[in-house]
Amino acid sequence: MMNIRHESLQRAEQNAQRIATLLTAWYEKNKRLLPWRSTSDPYAIWLSEIMLQQTQVEAVIPYYRRFLEQFPTIEELARAPLEAVLKVWEKMGYYSRARHLHATARLILESHGGRFPASLDDLMALPGIGSYTSGAILSIAFGKSVPAVDGNVKRVLSRLFFVDSPVDLTSTRRLLSALAEKLVPARQPGRFNQALMELGAVLCRPKTPLCSDCPLQSICLAYAGSGQHFLPVSRKRTKRPHREAVAAVIRDSEKRLLVIRRPAAGFLGGLWTFPGGMLNPGEIVTEAVERRCREGLNITVAAGDSLMTLQQTYTHFHLTLHVFAGTILDGVPDSPQKDNWRWVSPGDIRNLPFSRAELRILEALFS
Repeated sequence: MMNIRHESLQRAEQNAQRIATLLTAWYEKNKRLLPWRSTSDPYAIWLSEIMLQQTQVEAVIPYYRRFLEQFPTIEELARAPLEAVLKVWEKMGYYSRARHLHATARLILESHGGRFPASLDDLMALPGIGSYTSGAILSIAFGKSVPAVDGNVKRVLSRLFFVDSPVDLTSTRRLLSALAEKLVPARQPGRFNQALMELGAVLCRPKTPLCSDCPLQSICLAYAGSGQHFLPVSRKRTKRPHREAVAAVIRDSEKRLLVIRRPAAGFLGGLWTFPGGMLNPGEIVTEAVERRCREGLNITVAAGDSLMTLQQTYTHFHLTLHVFAGTILDGVPDSPQKDNWRWVSPGDIRNLPFSRAELRILEALFS
């Protein structure tokens, strides 16, 4: 591995200028016109990079524009309630990203006078900002010669230098980062990093690389050795477990719906949901509805008709959600945190942020 690492780094250093010239020329001619590429504002660049994590570009664009319309500056984001931020983020998934955005904005306002920090250490100390996001901000917004290694870049570098060790190994990640450091130029590093990411997104694709159109074809070791279709290498992922959960649709005499807010730090934190939760192993679904309402809100509920069953996939598990009508037999809703539950009219319920599963329930209820 040491010899391979040394040879790869040496090759990167020898070809850095040629790679930068070929790649940036291709980029200027072929780049997609994306809204975050027309700004050098670190706030807008940071927002785009966070949104683009685990979400396709086409899906991000309307969210990005809507978010900046609602929170055009980092100060306005910091001063907004978390619930408003989650509502704008609704349906994009991975809600921890929205919570981190909000927390980071507040820290920047409190600790950096509202100005985005321009040092690696300061950026890495902020919630939700890792080495890739730091590199993207520093190179694109501040013109600093630092790499930005995302999944697209890892794939390009693995093929370009024929790195055939699994990319999810720590040693491989370090090698790819070192290669990126060798390649990123001192002049216009942000443009180079964006070009490298763009190449991975539109040509050096995971399953069907378009090698015939690639500006780096003549330098690519994977292409020379016909290895582009099996690189990069990843270790086998463990199968997602399957879990089951229940939700109760409970109405009062005024036809208002009972909803609860999830804990800020937990799964789908800060979003609103219907009373319920995960089943225990072997538990009957109707008993789970009653237990969850008793434990969470100190009310006795009878599970009525089954309204629907949903399938939802999350990062770490598949979920089957059983939705029942519920009737309160005894007690009034109560919880240690008084603002974490409320009765909401059908006309107002859409103002609250919900996850995709709950939105599907609301669509079924009011369609």
